[in-house]
Amino acid sequence: MSPNQNPLHEETRAAWEVNAEVWDKRMGDDGNDFFNILCWPTLVSFLSPQPAAHILDIACGNGLTTRRLAELGCKVTAFDFSANLIEYAKQRLANYQSQITLRVIDATNEEQLLSLGKSQFDSALSNMALFDMADIEPLFRTLPKLLKPGGTFVFSITHPCFNNASSAHVVEEIDNNGEMQISYAIKTTRYMTPYSTRGLALRNQPMPQVYFERPLQYYFNLAFQHGFVLDGFEERAFPPETPQTHPLGWGGNFSEIPAAIVIRMRLQS
Repeated sequence: MSPNQNPLHEETRAAWEVNAEVWDKRMGDDGNDFFNILCWPTLVSFLSPQPAAHILDIACGNGLTTRRLAELGCKVTAFDFSANLIEYAKQRLANYQSQITLRVIDATNEEQLLSLGKSQFDSALSNMALFDMADIEPLFRTLPKLLKPGGTFVFSITHPCFNNASSAHVVEEIDNNGEMQISYAIKTTRYMTPYSTRGLALRNQPMPQVYFERPLQYYFNLAFQHGFVLDGFEERAFPPETPQTHPLGWGGNFSEIPAAIVIRMRLQS
């Protein structure tokens, strides 16, 4: 239960502290297309949150998912390891103080996670955050202790196969019997072996963040080892009519290639 020993862990925290202001301004109260089109509809469907349910929001950032859950009548305990992001979340969630508890907690530190209390939560949520964590094993090891029997863990991540840090967007124009046609594809050079690299979630963020890329089997096997079963899985791509407005180039042109996945794990009875 010692603090994370990965040397990149503190660099990751430092990046989020520095980038917190830019991230808060960009995401605001409403989020972006990536969140609203790809993530939230499936997240809320998989969670199926009931009024008064107690949900743990892991790596909550500026409180975007926290607020939406509170609006559905849920009680939410939300945390992030960035103190700056939690301060922005407090400002944005001031009207929901009776429903929300915000804390600065490191998801890679089992002792801090256990301070949330055993068997306290009906479900847990993590939106687009697991690939920002240097070590996710403490979280998967601790969640069965934090969740009530039969509780669920719902998380979204960029698609490890098609939207990892090695992926490149490819646009090709060909002359097909006198008709010029454009095709859109993804070129991926790394997938099977976990690795880390620095990158930009937002083009104007002050400091690159560290991405920790892992194949799907890593997430699944880790969950299975700690008593979870898979009972929800959806790959999410932008519909063809969506404008290509995402800063990383995702849009309707890539409607056959999923940019994100949403997964629901349930504790075995």
